[in-house]
Amino acid sequence: MNDTSAQAASSRPTAETTRTAYLVLGMHRSGTSAATQLLALAGARLPDNVMPGDEHNAKGYFEPWKIAMFNDERLRAAGAAWDDPFAFPFRALPRKDERPWLNRAAELFASEYGEGDFPLLKDPRVSVLLPFWRDVLADLGIAARCVIPVRHPLAVAGSLARRDGFAVEKSVLVWTAYMLASEAYSRDLPRAFVGYDALLADWRTEAARIEAAHGAPLPALTAAAAAEIGRFLSPDLHHNAGNGGLAELGWAGEIAGQVHAWFEAAARGEAPDRAPLEAAADALERRRAEVGVLVSPVTRDLDAARTELIHARQKLDHYEKLVRAYYEASAVLDEALSQPDPA
Repeated sequence: MNDTSAQAASSRPTAETTRTAYLVLGMHRSGTSAATQLLALAGARLPDNVMPGDEHNAKGYFEPWKIAMFNDERLRAAGAAWDDPFAFPFRALPRKDERPWLNRAAELFASEYGEGDFPLLKDPRVSVLLPFWRDVLADLGIAARCVIPVRHPLAVAGSLARRDGFAVEKSVLVWTAYMLASEAYSRDLPRAFVGYDALLADWRTEAARIEAAHGAPLPALTAAAAAEIGRFLSPDLHHNAGNGGLAELGWAGEIAGQVHAWFEAAARGEAPDRAPLEAAADALERRRAEVGVLVSPVTRDLDAARTELIHARQKLDHYEKLVRAYYEASAVLDEALSQPDPA
């Protein structure tokens, strides 16, 4: 595997660092929302515009939806999509084409977070776009600390099957790509691997591990914040337990199993050899060379269609609200006109 993390780190701009951002990396449905709320309640700053909760995540996603939409655009510009099993390794654009994207991202980040310290960026797409976002943060003079939640890929697959109708094999491959990217592109940054189950069972221990890994305390882990975190990280967040079964998925499960074993060890505080990750990345690259031309364009086009559908639904909702408001105003006016003239 090409060590793109080392290449990315060596090319960073040298702007003076004045602030530190928290980046929550990893796959969708992997516990990133739980880790993000822990950090937010402990003093990190959420963006101004966050994605609300829904039937799939009632307590909220805490994602900056404007940045998420931007990330979708940037992925598509390089022929990928958020659910592309071959989104790793990162696909850079030619520098003259990349610079406008970097400028847009910097402006968007500034508009979402302002000048406050400890901005908290949680969008899983950042994992596979991390070399890009590290350049953005460097341009802004912002350092980064990473938190990487670890959850069994079959638990993630169960959630994605319910929400998006994905096949299990696809989900574990996308999980693999995101986790490989999260590890490869954060190697030279302060980072903490956090087990999702461990976070729900004993968040205080995991918070202490985060502080130790970062070499710095969380910004404001007060007694009041601790009480709120305890209320948020409740057992009802634990769904889709995934145990075993990867071997039944053929080569996709074999690759995911190698990666999962490494991350499980890292989340236990061990320092596992990266050889299994390198082998998994090489295997994924071989599959990409074989079938990527058939898979990646489809995921890109489906992602574009999904985005257009979301925008159409948003416009429809807006127009429906306008129509309701019109009829409500008309009813009020008709009621007023039907009243006898007081004169």
